[in-house]
Amino acid sequence: MNPMKDMFLFLSRQTLLQKMLSTSGPFKIISKRFICGETLEEGTKGICHLNDSGISVTLDHLGESVFLESESLVAVKEYIEMLDCINQKKLNATVSLKLTQMGLDIKEELCLANLRRIMQKAQLHKNKVTIDMESSDYTDITIKIYKRMLQEGFNNAGIVIQSYLRRTEDDIRNMLSFGPRVRLCKGAYKEPKAVAFPKKSDVDKNYIKMLEIMFEKPSLDKGTYPEIATHDEKIINWVLEHAKKNNIPNDKFEFQMLYGIRRDLQDKLNQQGYRMRVYVPYGTHWYPYFMRRLAERPANLVFIMKSMLYR
Repeated sequence: MNPMKDMFLFLSRQTLLQKMLSTSGPFKIISKRFICGETLEEGTKGICHLNDSGISVTLDHLGESVFLESESLVAVKEYIEMLDCINQKKLNATVSLKLTQMGLDIKEELCLANLRRIMQKAQLHKNKVTIDMESSDYTDITIKIYKRMLQEGFNNAGIVIQSYLRRTEDDIRNMLSFGPRVRLCKGAYKEPKAVAFPKKSDVDKNYIKMLEIMFEKPSLDKGTYPEIATHDEKIINWVLEHAKKNNIPNDKFEFQMLYGIRRDLQDKLNQQGYRMRVYVPYGTHWYPYFMRRLAERPANLVFIMKSMLYR
């Protein structure tokens, strides 16, 4: 158990605190370490800075669990504008989204219709869309919708899979036949022990096991593309050694990290010639995302305290 992690995950679900802190000037300033502003214009400025360094981006408009169709349509409009903006400015960026933001909690068909509009726009611009994974309550439906997109011809779709779930090996093996693009992360939601590994060591062990599966030659030959989303240097070093030992070219995988975390490591991998992509979130609904980042790495709290002291 990690009391600090549990505390931040608990706080991420507190709507009253969210309303209070989301309008707090000091907290907005502090959150900018992890969130690239509240508008698309601010988000694209973050892309330009990273692209200038040779680093790719996946852009995310923060938001989840909408319960009105009108809110889902607003989110779709934002993603359409986002993809047009990326295309017009010739930015090296893809996009990431959550299905609950597309109306999944309202009606599956609404979510599918909204997602298709975004996938079509991305396909038109020769861009890609990654479907984020949310809590385990949504794992089955998220994988189902991802496969549905592929069946409908949207080969520009990717998915996030979480190594802390006990079911993950079965999920990945069931995808290998169609060569998936998988962003593998550890997971950042509060889950029961029956569903997720409670110990970090087991999560890490499963993470590497999933990479071994995706790095097998038959998997890569099918088109499987591992996106290694972690700041864990032990796992990163394992990937570097494994790729070298098995003659896996650098263009068969990429590393992904979060905006504002381990910038030094991002630059290092990029300079060494590895594909590096940074997850850049923007938007006004930053509070749950911000708290989950603190849950993943409570040491980030030190940064917050320093920011409050030296404003």
